[in-house]
Amino acid sequence: KAIAGAAGGVMADQWKEYFYCEAMPANILATKGHKKVTGRSSNYKGDENIITNGSMIAVADGQCMLIVEQGKVVEVCAEPGEFLYDTSTEPSIFRAEGPRVYYFNTKELVGNKYGTASPVPFRVVDQRAAIDIDVGIRCFGEYSYHIANPLLFYTNVCGNVSEDYDRSNLDSQLKTELLTALQPAFAKISEMGIRY
Repeated sequence: KAIAGAAGGVMADQWKEYFYCEAMPANILATKGHKKVTGRSSNYKGDENIITNGSMIAVADGQCMLIVEQGKVVEVCAEPGEFLYDTSTEPSIFRAEGPRVYYFNTKELVGNKYGTASPVPFRVVDQRAAIDIDVGIRCFGEYSYHIANPLLFYTNVCGNVSEDYDRSNLDSQLKTELLTALQPAFAKISEMGIRY
């Protein structure tokens, strides 16, 4: 039963597929690739995210595609276009996991709001005017970011995502790091004699 199940699963994944990723919304940082299903050439029984030798992969502008096999990245492509996945090694029917396709959003992600919950101390020192006081500064605004290295992002942050990796998973961490960096930044500015 085990051999028949393994053989049946692998045979179902041997049809030539076409993998793509629709335009990624600004709130999605990473998502798994989806097999295009059509009436004539679709592979209805293969796993949705398993890619096989000879499959076509589409990469859109502002995306980076990673092919991951058994937890290890084997292919990376950030150029827009259609590519043929070609491997010289024959897949084994006993392999536990085949290569999987993931897409990463490499566009600049704008509109991330931040603000200080309480005033940040800022020391005002002016030797000439004999001023040495602390004032409280409140900050708010927006920042943007983008994934500069999708390989590191996959390895260190999101890993094998089941569907989408949403930017809300990072929002609180990014805001905390930004606000934590304000205090030492203000201290340096104050030492330089720059007024708030």
